[in-house]
Amino acid sequence: MLNVTYREVGATSGELPAGYHHVRAECVVGHGREEFERASDDLFAGMVQRRAGATIHLSDIPLREGTHVRMLLRLGPLTFRIPCEVVWAERTTGLCGFAYGTLPGHPERGEERFELRLDPSGQVIFRIVAFSSPARWFTRLGGPAARRVQTRMTRRYLKALVTTPPTGG
Repeated sequence: MLNVTYREVGATSGELPAGYHHVRAECVVGHGREEFERASDDLFAGMVQRRAGATIHLSDIPLREGTHVRMLLRLGPLTFRIPCEVVWAERTTGLCGFAYGTLPGHPERGEERFELRLDPSGQVIFRIVAFSSPARWFTRLGGPAARRVQTRMTRRYLKALVTTPPTGG
């Protein structure tokens, strides 16, 4: 049974719902089957969040639908409790991913999807899709600052699986 704080469960798989802030970001994290499997293992063990600077506790490793995710994120002297529940998880030969939804006590309400794809050229593409809105007084009050934190965390999440050094300037 889902205890999430929003109605649009699963919306990160398609058209994002109106009335929320939307995030869509992606990058290439490696190349080939071996890199896809490594990145998939890391994704399902919570390494993306850990490497991005959050403390994370999963009720199941590897995570699966129904896994409870408890994160703590420190920002300067403040610590935020970020509880979520996995609402979708899938792992196939060319796709690995999960989405978690916010639970009561989360600073925001909405859903975030983390997806790895092995494309036909062999590139391993990491995509993040999210929708959210403030759920607590401090995120409503600190609107622009909350968006900056989300943008910073999205960039950190994307970098968490990269094994191929960037090319060019």
